[in-house]
Parts: sequence; structure tokens; C-alpha cells
Amino acid sequence: MTAGATHPDALVLDPYDYAFQDDPYPTYARLRAEAPLYYNADLDFWAVTRHADVAAAFRDDATFSNRMGVSLDAIAWSPHAYKTMSFLALDGKDQQRLRSLVSKAFTPRRVRELTPQVQALTEKYFGLAFADGVEHDWIGEVAGLLPMDVISEMMGVPEEDRVEVRRLADLVVHREEGIRDVPPAAMEASVTLMTYYAGMVEQRRRRPSEDLTSALLEAENDGDRLSDEEVMAFLFLMVVAGNETTTKLLGNALFHLAQHPEQQAQVLASPDDTSLVVPWIEETLRHDTSSQMLARHLLQDYELDGVVAPAGSRAVLVIGSANRDEDVFTDPTRFDLHRPKEELAKILSFGGGRHFCLGANLARLEARIVLEEFVRRVRDYEVDVDGARRVHSISVRGFASLPITVRLR
Repeated sequence: MTAGATHPDALVLDPYDYAFQDDPYPTYARLRAEAPLYYNADLDFWAVTRHADVAAAFRDDATFSNRMGVSLDAIAWSPHAYKTMSFLALDGKDQQRLRSLVSKAFTPRRVRELTPQVQALTEKYFGLAFADGVEHDWIGEVAGLLPMDVISEMMGVPEEDRVEVRRLADLVVHREEGIRDVPPAAMEASVTLMTYYAGMVEQRRRRPSEDLTSALLEAENDGDRLSDEEVMAFLFLMVVAGNETTTKLLGNALFHLAQHPEQQAQVLASPDDTSLVVPWIEETLRHDTSSQMLARHLLQDYELDGVVAPAGSRAVLVIGSANRDEDVFTDPTRFDLHRPKEELAKILSFGGGRHFCLGANLARLEARIVLEEFVRRVRDYEVDVDGARRVHSISVRGFASLPITVRLR
């Protein structure tokens, strides 16, 4: 059935629906079982939901193209999507060229060298935010601040500008109820951010520094360099995708662990034992991933179980569903810190193939440092589930506000 169906048991995937966003997983389970290649006629898109099919699609650029962008939003669906989403909205040689140049600046070494800065920022926010027995907003006081600060430090965004840049980035991904496209506030925020980055790039052209923006301008492959517009697009991608997804990962981690007291007690058993932090991060990425779905443009017909999505169609690869596929993960609806490593190795939260997320190592580094510090400082905590407020987005899943009460060691 399609989105126009009215039967109470109709199978409907509407990513814009707030009720769906509150808990998409029952819908995903039905899609995998009943319609692994599903068509929504009202919104005119196809959805791929099984793990094997999503994993294969990530590696099939000949069929699943990124050139129209990765968002279902009608305004964002454009051959010019690369102007704000960088190599994420390109294929083939164009994607390889841009990613290769960006990788010369955004290196694993640069990420590793951020460790002391991430640790210092973590200690700063924990020191400012955490008082024993007092309710705090985990997102507003820690998780929503640190990822933006880390990215801003990398890019060279002045400290006095970061609150506004963070506000604009939040607006870019927010979707308003009843509007099945990019709302005006998000479009305005995108323009403002790009204008800001244009000024920053122009400034670095005149006065280079040691930051990522300058490194991007200096990156070179056999005489080929990034244009100002290409640098701006990557900065935009970093602040929207990198910031938002890490913030949501940190929020989802605390939320889900608190729903399982036995596992929570294991994680917080000793300030000297942070061995469960990495499994905590990886299981959070599987169980409730920040990035739920990415759009693709079908360059040729795609057939699955006798159903054909025609060339030219919009498709979405539903990562949130793939990560809970019963054929891959044991008891997939259960949050399990002790899930076998071989299962966790199959999560698709950072995509796959040539489009595997360039910022995966940074996201994992930030999450590890923050949550290890949490374990060292906190002996117990509670989440005010009724007071939590979700972000409303078609692709990003997590919290805008997460009230927690901590008991310090």
C-alpha cells in the first residue's frame, strides 16, 4: 500500500510524519517482512530496508547515484546538491577527485591530534554542567556543545561565533510538522551559513593559519586544488552532518543505556574501568543510529523480489532498518552491550563503499572521550523520559533536549 491508504493496518512509510519519527522501528520491521522494496506514491519514492540490500546499494553507484543529493526534500533534490553537500552528492571520478583532495587536509592524523582538545573541552563542559543530584539537559549542556566546538576548532571558527553557527546548523536539519519539504527557516539558515563560510574562506586566502580551512585551500593533487566553493561545501557538510550526528549519538547512548539498569550498572561499575564504552557506542550506533536514511537517484531499473523501481526514481536506503535486520542481528530490538563483535562489524551507520563516512573516526573519537569521562565521574544517572524532546528530521534521529539527573562519584 502507499501513503494514500486509509486502512488502519496500511503499511505507510512517511519520513515527515512526527508519529513515525517518534518510533520508526515497528514500521521498518513490517517493511522488511512485507515490502522490502516499498513505494510511497504520495511522496514518490522507493525504500530499501533489508540489510543485504542496503549494503549492496551503498556499493552500487551504477544504479544508486548520489548526484541529486542524499535528502528526499524536493528543494534539495537537485543536480546542484554538491554545492552544499560536497562529495556526498557526487559519483565516480568527480567524487574521487573531491574526496581525495579533502582527505589531504582532513587526515586521520589531524583527527588523532584532536584528542587533547576533545579531552579539554569534555572536562570543561562536565565541570560547568555537572552537579550532584541536580537535573541537567545532557544535550543543551554537553552533547549539543562539544561536537560543534570540536568541528569549529578544526575549521577555525572563532569562539564568539559558535553559538550562532550551532543554532543555524540545528535549523538546517529541523523539519516542521505538515511541511514535506525544506521549511523556509532551514533554507534561510543554509544561506546564512554559506555566506559565513564564504567570508571565512576569503579571510584564509588572505591570511592562512593552521586550521582545516587553510589546509583545504592548500590541498593539492598534481596541480589540482579545491575552489572556494568546494571548500565552503565541505565546511557546510562538516557542520551539518558531523555536528548533528555526533550530538545525537551521545544523546541516544545515554537514553538507551538508562532503559537497561543492569547494563547501566555494568558500565558505571568502576571509574577505573571504561572497557564497555566502545561496545556502548557501537551498540548505540546499531540500535538507534543518528543517520536513519539517505536518498539515492536510480540510474537504471532496480528489481527486488519481483518488484521494479524504474530508472529516474528517488530511492532511500533505510539504515535504521538495516541495522535491525533479523537476518543479521540476534534479537535486533534488544539493546545489548555484549552483542558479538562480528555482528557489530556489520552495522551500516556510516554507510559503505566509496561513500563510507569520512568523519566516522572523528565521531567515534569524540563519543569515546566524552563517555569515558562520564564513566569516570558518574556512578548513576536517571533520564526524565517524559521530559525528553526529540529532534524532528527526516534523516537524523535523536534528542533536542534530554533531561538527566546524575549522582557523582
